[in-house]
Amino acid sequence: MAEGHRITVEQGTDHVRVEHEGVLLADSRRPLLLHETGYPVRYYLPPQDVRTELLTPSPTRTHCPFKGTASYWSLPDGTADLVWSYPEPKPEVAGIQGYLCFFDATVTSE
Repeated sequence: MAEGHRITVEQGTDHVRVEHEGVLLADSRRPLLLHETGYPVRYYLPPQDVRTELLTPSPTRTHCPFKGTASYWSLPDGTADLVWSYPEPKPEVAGIQGYLCFFDATVTSE
């Protein structure tokens, strides 16, 4: 990792609900919390706690030098690339493999 750049992943116990325009997309009590230098904490949720039937695979891929290559999903309403996952993350963050993270959605933790 680059000097001064740090990523940690920990098991969370918060109740995390993800809604987008009033539609419940995820509800989990077992999020992984990813802390990365310069970014807000991200909640990675197990796919079993996500309404994956509402998601459509996107052709978008991005590469992070610290986490690996991310795949994205969109919503049928045209909201593109709202969700991402690392199918083959770097060894340092292997715990997030297959978990889903949401961008531009309201995430509430109780």
